[in-house]
Amino acid sequence: MRKYLDEAYELSSSQLEQFAVYYRLLVEKNKVMNLTAITEEQEVYIKHFYDSLTITRVINMSDITTVLDVGTGAGFPGIPLKIAFPHLKLTLLDSLQKRIRFLQEVGEELGWDDVTYVHGRAEDIAQLSDYREHFDVVASRAVAKINVLAEYCLPFVRVGGKCIAMKGSNVTEEMSNCKQALFILGKSTHQVHPLVLPEKMGERNIITIDKKESIPMKYPRKSGVIKKSPL
Repeated sequence: MRKYLDEAYELSSSQLEQFAVYYRLLVEKNKVMNLTAITEEQEVYIKHFYDSLTITRVINMSDITTVLDVGTGAGFPGIPLKIAFPHLKLTLLDSLQKRIRFLQEVGEELGWDDVTYVHGRAEDIAQLSDYREHFDVVASRAVAKINVLAEYCLPFVRVGGKCIAMKGSNVTEEMSNCKQALFILGKSTHQVHPLVLPEKMGERNIITIDKKESIPMKYPRKSGVIKKSPL
């Protein structure tokens, strides 16, 4: 299964071994807690690992230092990006403590000492000075519609940085409804980048959002307000 990564990305044998370790830990832990509905090796390598690394098609990760993965779940896209680009200062944020504990186990197994694991809600953590407008790139994978996701993520992005939203095949409607939110949130602009996964395993869209200005402290609002009254 490594061939799907090896053919598309320049990875060393040690990096490919790290992906194998990650896969083993993911499948083992998934037996006792719900991390992913996808466990077959080929599907995990394509739909999770390969898919996570498609970010490299729209941004040069060699130029990036700090990355935040919001709502990381089982560690996508953050952990695959850290394996492929060891220089990244990665922060993984999730609202469920047991998922954070799993990610810490993965980091320990892979020998990482420069990854930050944060248990909490994005709307609360974004108000903390250590995290607000701190990151070069903030990524999130299929968490919410863009006008909602932007309010969760853009407060973390430094001015001049990018938010990366990894979405499924149909984004036309939500992209048409997000322009006001992006303008309010840092006069941000966006681009849509479609792609197809190998082995006919699906179509994807990567949304890149460029943040132009600082965001007022009143954003993000409380989670219930964001969902009930999107910008």
